[in-house]
Amino acid sequence: MHNWNHKKAEELYGFKRWGNGYFSVDETGSVAVTPKAGGSSIRITEALEEAKSRGLKPPLLLRFQDILRDRVEALNDAFSKAIAQEKYQGRYKGVFPVKVNQLREVVEEILDAGRPYDYGLEAGSKPELLLAMAFVEDSERLLICNGYKDETYLRLALMAQKLGRNVIIVIEQLDELRTLIKLSKEQGIEPKIGIRIKLHSQGEGKWATSSGEKAKFGLTTPEIVAATRNLKESGFQNSLKLVHFHIGSQVPNILTIKNAVTEATRFYCELKKSGFPMGYMDVGGGLGIDYDGSRTNFESSMNYSMEIYARDVVFNIQSVCQQAEVSVPDIVSESGRAIVAPHSVLILEVFNRITRHDHTPSSVMKQPRKHKIIEDLEYSLNSESSQTALERYHDALQKREEAFSLFNLGYLDLETRAVAESLYWKICKKLVRDIPKKGYQHEELLALRSSMVDQYVCNFSVFQSLLDHWALDQLFPIAPIHRHLEKPTVDGIIVDITCDSDGKISKFIDLDDEVNDILPLHPLTEDPYYIGIFLIGAYQDIMGDMHNLFSKVAEAHVFLEEDEDDGFYIEEIIKGAQNKEVLELTQYHSRDLTRMIKKQIELATKSDAIGPREGMRLLNFYTHVLDSSMYLEFE
Repeated sequence: MHNWNHKKAEELYGFKRWGNGYFSVDETGSVAVTPKAGGSSIRITEALEEAKSRGLKPPLLLRFQDILRDRVEALNDAFSKAIAQEKYQGRYKGVFPVKVNQLREVVEEILDAGRPYDYGLEAGSKPELLLAMAFVEDSERLLICNGYKDETYLRLALMAQKLGRNVIIVIEQLDELRTLIKLSKEQGIEPKIGIRIKLHSQGEGKWATSSGEKAKFGLTTPEIVAATRNLKESGFQNSLKLVHFHIGSQVPNILTIKNAVTEATRFYCELKKSGFPMGYMDVGGGLGIDYDGSRTNFESSMNYSMEIYARDVVFNIQSVCQQAEVSVPDIVSESGRAIVAPHSVLILEVFNRITRHDHTPSSVMKQPRKHKIIEDLEYSLNSESSQTALERYHDALQKREEAFSLFNLGYLDLETRAVAESLYWKICKKLVRDIPKKGYQHEELLALRSSMVDQYVCNFSVFQSLLDHWALDQLFPIAPIHRHLEKPTVDGIIVDITCDSDGKISKFIDLDDEVNDILPLHPLTEDPYYIGIFLIGAYQDIMGDMHNLFSKVAEAHVFLEEDEDDGFYIEEIIKGAQNKEVLELTQYHSRDLTRMIKKQIELATKSDAIGPREGMRLLNFYTHVLDSSMYLEFE
């Protein structure tokens, strides 16, 4: 224990590998956030205490808004350097795909940070287009329109063009093109059109099926030929400006990106040589985040950096265009995950620990004559043995089964069975402690280790705050945010407060084995114990499910500020939803519920089951709970 320090904790949880310079463990044992390279750091515990002083409690989402700005700048700088290095004659015109995180405070910060780069937005639905039209206020930023489109969607996009916005409508299906041509003729406007192509190149990772020939979006090669013929015949040949493709979200392998860019650029060159003006090459999303820090092509990682990504995109587009003797296009990317994932940290408070081996009834243990099963289990626990770990485990398992059988037949009382179970788990704990964590182990012993983990119960819902983990087994970095001067001695998993056995986190990042079944944690004390879940700024804010009617958690927006004593300030707090707000989403209106409860209280008062004063107290308590958080509240 005395050899443990914050550097070893930083290595154990992988901060330096997945933290990307943003997250580290400082000399006090606290997790610190450094939003800008070489800049000031913020201890998460101090940001948490500041939020608590303003009435917020975990579960709490901390947004470090300066990280958003840094990510936008880093992406644009990466492309600027690649363009300069390759002497590329086009520009980079990035857009943020709103679907990745539609929250206003996120979109506003990204647009403000992207102002010097003319960084725009991508919309994939009517509501996303409505907000994008309002926030993209100048003609230099691109507004890319993706997704399935009806007449209303297309009319909105044309309206944005009439207002002077730089709108490109990406055709996903041939029917959309026919409708767009009809509406454009009606309104006397020449739209800017892009075509999304279905590549032969296949994606890689969890979202590989969103690309390739079986993808639900995009045009096949024969459909592209039909679309270009339609454009020429209808007099809209000059409208075709962009080729778009999407190889999938979180692409782990740079070779996949290279192949897709090369194939898509061939389409671009062919269209350009066919007489269409073109001008833009949209490489879609796919730029990944190294969630596990392994820097490999594992699905939760990536074997390249942002700089390598930009350089390879620029190089491959230029190489194909030079070979085809076609002028290079401006490059558009729709990198969302890489921009927003690092800026959010979910803070959980542990309020209980479920373990199998801490309690042994002392009354049976002190009896002069113990049952033979108890004596055998005690001997196995306390004596040294030449048996292998697997043999000792089998012996203990046999004795436990004997105890269960005798109990079922009425020959063993409840307290003796409890002692037998407790001794069995103590033996298992001892065996697991002595099993080497590296090298080959029998599958039964590996299963035993997994079954011995403690469950740390946290005040949150996996379905609301971490849906991708439950639905897609997406891994996220998870670590305590403090106490890193102490060596973690507990093998644990995290469980939530929903009434569902799936409400847990039992898969964790591991640099050696890619996925680990346990998370090293500290023993609980009387002081609060906080755990952070990192890199959750992409998708998790929006995609949450209201299982058990648990809704969005409270959040605080943290900014660096050198003039403040602790180097930061919280600009805005957003309190989590109240019980009545969540109930009303499912058509249970608080006024109706209160009226129904009041009627029950009146009936109970008339029957003398409760007094009038107690009835009022009960009614006030009910309305108080309606107005409070749906998450557990601890003093």
